[in-house]
Amino acid sequence: MTAVKEAPDEAPVLHVVDGELVVAGQGGALAGLAAFLIEPGRAAWRHRDLIAAILRRELNERFKGSMAGWVWAVVAPLLSLATYTVAFSGVVTLPNQVETASRFDYALFIFGGLIAYSFFSEMAFRGPSLLHEYAHFIKQTMFPAEMLPIISTLRATVYVLIGLVVMLAAQIVLTGTIHWTLSLLPLWLIPFLAFLIGMTWFLSALGAFTRDAAYLMMTLAPILMFATPVFWSIDGFSPNVRLLMYLNPLTGFIEIIRHLTVLGTLPRLPVVAWTLLVSLVSFYFGFWFFRRQRDRIADVI
Repeated sequence: MTAVKEAPDEAPVLHVVDGELVVAGQGGALAGLAAFLIEPGRAAWRHRDLIAAILRRELNERFKGSMAGWVWAVVAPLLSLATYTVAFSGVVTLPNQVETASRFDYALFIFGGLIAYSFFSEMAFRGPSLLHEYAHFIKQTMFPAEMLPIISTLRATVYVLIGLVVMLAAQIVLTGTIHWTLSLLPLWLIPFLAFLIGMTWFLSALGAFTRDAAYLMMTLAPILMFATPVFWSIDGFSPNVRLLMYLNPLTGFIEIIRHLTVLGTLPRLPVVAWTLLVSLVSFYFGFWFFRRQRDRIADVI
């Protein structure tokens, strides 16, 4: 009599995720957490050619049909800065009660806050309708929709960098000074990018299911500008009130960019730590939310 060897009761379940073979349950909870943390970076690297191609296409179409073209990307922030310079050139005290070293510092102080807020508002306005713009690709092909918020944020980053260059050039021309703390600007930009990408993941997934998300952001974003220290500083308030103001995640980012560009000082360490935490939470929560809704998105847009 021949013995029959039985197959194990629990055979490993294999999945193919983004072209890679994955064994379900392999590695435990820590391995799963580590895979989740590195997945956004791995996916972006895997689709880097697609990201670059769509990014070039979006940048080329921004001023398509315009005779001046990219000149407008420089003229717009230049006119804004000129307006604030004329309007506030006589102010000798900044909103944080620091005396200005130059009569142009107040305009630069406001413009620095506007750069950060404009970056946020562009993503807030576009995020809810982002997937609808590429609905044809998402419906008809195996299109990595989670790359669209990254592409959209990088597109907006180009105009933010142009605004920063205009601001720094004006600072050199008008005040004759430049601060060493400018070398730390990438340490502000990278967390801000992570925050905005996470926010756009969340808004784009939410906007795929309801158009109300777009109307909500169009209503809230202009109001939020006056609840954010763009034209004023939180230093004029009591410590308890200042803590409440940091519940607005933009407060820390605006404070940091002003310290690095206009004031030439290092931002407070608790503020830096808080903005890093906000960035990480926004980035990974947005990615988690988008990934949970990814399979349903093609059916609803």
